[in-house]
Amino acid sequence: MRIGESPAAGGGAATAERIRDAAIVRFGRDGFSAGLRAVAADARVTAGLVVHHFGSKDGLRRACDAYVLEVIRSEKMKAVTGSASGMIAQLAEVEEYAPLALYAMRSMQSGGELATAFVEQMCRDAEQYLAAGVEAGKIKPSRDPAGRARYLTYQGMGALLLWMSLRNGSVEVEDFRTELRRLSDEITLPALELFTDGLFVDRSLLDDYLMYVCDPPAGPAQP
Repeated sequence: MRIGESPAAGGGAATAERIRDAAIVRFGRDGFSAGLRAVAADARVTAGLVVHHFGSKDGLRRACDAYVLEVIRSEKMKAVTGSASGMIAQLAEVEEYAPLALYAMRSMQSGGELATAFVEQMCRDAEQYLAAGVEAGKIKPSRDPAGRARYLTYQGMGALLLWMSLRNGSVEVEDFRTELRRLSDEITLPALELFTDGLFVDRSLLDDYLMYVCDPPAGPAQP
């Protein structure tokens, strides 16, 4: 089921999920200035019911954060530990992740404590699924696993944030689905080539850097 295509009304858990899914789409489209009444209208419930389930707007956002992070972590784990055909299948359905990616960008754009916590958790999750990939024999070990995870997290979201920065105001999810497909088609081959074959023709730059950080130069000679 796509985010935003809410299930039929059911018990409390189903209602809370419907509100959460509606909030992910609304916050992704309009940012966190969107109010609880707008989310409630999208979810076809009252604002009071939103407060009943989540306590406040920050409580709702934390629930959205947790869900989005879990889906990203789960899908990345599949990609780095599964088969190449499984990864290709994920790429073929990249549009399905548009609401989650749009929400993640809005979270990072917003700044503040919740945004910082969101990014830090994303980095920790990346370290875990990369370690799983190493254990599965799919990914090479790193001298600095935490640093590599942070770099890849920043790199992966950077292109999407650049796309967002070139646009003002609301972003419709359906428009973003199209853009996400276009971006995926443009960068997947060079990204896989870079990650698989590397960029430099030898490791001299890495060797020199490792010598530098282990025994840094003293700087220019003093008179």
